Amino acid sequence: MKKFLLAVPFVVALSACNSPQSSTQIERQKQEEISKQGVESVGFPAITNFAEKRMMKDIIELRDKMQPTYTYVLDQQGRYHKICDSMGYGLPYATQYTNPMRAGGGGSGGYYTIPQADPNGLYSPASADGTWILCLNPKNGKAEPQYIEPRIFVMTYPIQ
Repeated sequence: MKKFLLAVPFVVALSACNSPQSSTQIERQKQEEISKQGVESVGFPAITNFAEKRMMKDIIELRDKMQPTYTYVLDQQGRYHKICDSMGYGLPYATQYTNPMRAGGGGSGGYYTIPQADPNGLYSPASADGTWILCLNPKNGKAEPQYIEPRIFVMTYPIQ
């Protein structure tokens, strides 16, 4: 009896292998085959200096310093208009503090992801056009978050 119970999971697993593939599974398999063929045929880029990765690291580290900046918008005539003296580089509105998705499911339905709320209990959109800027209040010099919809330019020096 024990041998029979031990064999059941293996029989079930083998029978799952014989089930017909969905069109999505076939497409994924074909795409993987052609991608593999491409890598084998062409090869991988011979990256040795990692200059762009180093540049991205430098940019991230400089952004982390929260230095004084100046925020502008550009009008349709190509003129810059100063919004405020600011701190840091602004955050796209859709930036999230936590991972927006979490694993769900399991069981016979398979695994999938479901939305996860931000720490404030709200669900942020996957994308948005606005930007949060920490503008310095001209009356008291304190940084205050401002929400701006148009595309902005944030500079570390004033535009002349």
